[in-house]
Amino acid sequence: MMPMKALLLTQDEKKRFRQSPVKCRRLPQKIVSLADFLAVISDAIRTNDRFWFRGHDDVTYDLTPSALRYSDLANRARALGLMADFKRIAELKLRRVPESGEELKWALIAQHYGLPTRLLDWTESATTALYFACLREERDGLVFILNPVDLNRLSYPLKPRVLDPQEDSAIILSYLRASPTRSRGGRNPVAIYPIWNSERLIIQRGVFTLHGKVFDLDGTKIASLIAIPILKESKPRLRNELQRIGVDEMTLFPELEHSCSHLKRREGLENCK
Repeated sequence: MMPMKALLLTQDEKKRFRQSPVKCRRLPQKIVSLADFLAVISDAIRTNDRFWFRGHDDVTYDLTPSALRYSDLANRARALGLMADFKRIAELKLRRVPESGEELKWALIAQHYGLPTRLLDWTESATTALYFACLREERDGLVFILNPVDLNRLSYPLKPRVLDPQEDSAIILSYLRASPTRSRGGRNPVAIYPIWNSERLIIQRGVFTLHGKVFDLDGTKIASLIAIPILKESKPRLRNELQRIGVDEMTLFPELEHSCSHLKRREGLENCK
């Protein structure tokens, strides 16, 4: 029996994804089911290299960390300056406070609780990225694929690997302490492994890119950066199929409030006030 030929996006569907501000190659396949998605991933990744994934539930989002998304310098400075206030408040609430100079630990904790930082979340799990890409069912989405070693090779050709929090602490600190001024000629963002300081981070297989004076990821420089279009019409089916294999809010977020949210959604009660 001949294998079924993959469905392709129509010209009108392709036009919908031109709204994306991310400059990178977009794959032409139409994702209708989870099987389609996994087939595209398998076809796109032909090596044994590790690849990272990130899901956007809105096609108009870019690959820029939250603290650097503000268009004006003053707001970026204020966003980054919140860390000092966060440290003072968090010391009263955290069971274990990072030691002096452990800036990456502070950034990871702040990111976990929603403070703007220079970190951009990625995951080593393709299905986790797809889950996040399907959250807003009224918008088209994207799943991005990135080879993190290719990214780091741009700025650190002698370190063709993902940066380590201990071994590469000086490099990481220089990014965390960079000014809020944009510079196209600065070093590119770097891929880093996190310090495993939360259950959620481990469950979601979280990893990060860290951005200095170059705010966004540009696929014209990073050949491995590609995007898989996720049509809004496909999202309900994809979410149902992800739930069948155990990828849902309750499994990805260990906090009890997310379990309650998942149970309400399962029974169709999420809109009840």
